[in-house]
Amino acid sequence: MHVDSTAISDIDYEENHGKLIVTFNDGDCYVYVGVPGEVHRSFVDADSKGSFFAYEIRDRYPFNRLC
Repeated sequence: MHVDSTAISDIDYEENHGKLIVTFNDGDCYVYVGVPGEVHRSFVDADSKGSFFAYEIRDRYPFNRLC
């Protein structure tokens, strides 16, 4: 889903696998594994997606670069 953010353009989530896919405005995209549904919902609802990502997701979940 497209989001309004200065750092992040899209947030997608595969609930049955706990995979969070984050696409940044520069085109880089990453998949984060083992992310609980409540973290995804809070991320989507956060006023600042970039800050939420920095404090609650980055360096907390295993990830791989997709593009």
